[in-house]
Amino acid sequence: MGKVLSLFTGAGGLDVGLERAGLDTVACVELDADARSVLAANRPGWALPGDGDVNTAAQQLVPRALGMKPGELELIAGGPPCQPFSKAAQWASTARSGMQDDRAKCVHGMLDLVESFLPKALLIENVEGFLRGNDNASEVIEGGLAGINDRHGTSYRLVAEIVDAADFGVPQHRRRAIGIAYRDGAEVHLPKATHADNPMRAWDVLWDLEEDEKPPATGQWAALLPSIPEGGNYLHLTARGDGEELFGWRTRYWSFLLKLAKDRPSWTLPASPGPSTGPFHWDNRPLSVREQMRLQTFPDEWRIDHPFRAGRRMVGNATPPLLAEVLGRTIVGDLELGEASARTRLLGGTPSLLPVRQLRVPRAVAPVPIPEAYQPQVGAKEAHPGEGVGPSPRRLATRG
Repeated sequence: MGKVLSLFTGAGGLDVGLERAGLDTVACVELDADARSVLAANRPGWALPGDGDVNTAAQQLVPRALGMKPGELELIAGGPPCQPFSKAAQWASTARSGMQDDRAKCVHGMLDLVESFLPKALLIENVEGFLRGNDNASEVIEGGLAGINDRHGTSYRLVAEIVDAADFGVPQHRRRAIGIAYRDGAEVHLPKATHADNPMRAWDVLWDLEEDEKPPATGQWAALLPSIPEGGNYLHLTARGDGEELFGWRTRYWSFLLKLAKDRPSWTLPASPGPSTGPFHWDNRPLSVREQMRLQTFPDEWRIDHPFRAGRRMVGNATPPLLAEVLGRTIVGDLELGEASARTRLLGGTPSLLPVRQLRVPRAVAPVPIPEAYQPQVGAKEAHPGEGVGPSPRRLATRG
């Protein structure tokens, strides 16, 4: 139904979903060697031009290289590096967040490629900070598109919204910034939530996975995981929880010892978590790469056969394929791409990557008392409700 130039492709989450919406990726611009190997192994037909740097591609990649003329491409899609706009960047005292971060300058390369190819549509997916904050990217993109319109007589206009992937059937709460622009200025009909009141649950996608290798929990606090209830975190072991008071409450540690609940969506999967950063499996261990892929809605045939940390990083950075499929269906419908009968069949059916809801969910396993090794640290602790970084987990446990 249309051809796609993929930018910042990563492990292919966005493209897998667009493929399910009838859109064919013709080339992927991706810098990371691990991600490039994943793309080559899963879709040998997707070209990987140049060195994968978007700013380099903006100077060298032209429509003729992909066998087309300017204006013939249906879609440019991608998610520029999210680190400058992430919550982690906002918290880091030394971070150069937003457009001032060098990693964000590739947004200009993306705009240069839009001007070169003049696609019928532009799709951008990123963390919500991409559209919010004092130095977000939306004004840069809107200004860049306005310049393209002036020079080429096009009518690109970015329509953007913050969405939660769980509202569309992804079994994971993942708030993302979505932006779509059409070359002819056609109205963008952003998809409406389908699962806001009845989300898919972690159990729906993990129930049948028996991993050959289950990653072990490591770090100073690993032995505490059985003492955390399903769906809980370290707060269970504070004055605000129902367990023994081992830690002091603080504003900035939600993911510390965070554990999945079978009957709820997962929390956002991070790309590079520390040893005590969740979400953890309800079996008191880190999630395997395959389990994380299920929570992201990657199809099982999509393989990431890399070491654990590299695989986790790629999956954590990916767009949930189901969310991408929903967005792709929106673009196909808005622009009436492809043959009418095929389009009607596509849009009339359920998204192919939507998980199957399981009829029964097992009961949660009750938490156990904290191990004896931590008992000497139990006692009243000082809370940290103020601003700033606050005490480390170690100091939270030892302060009293």
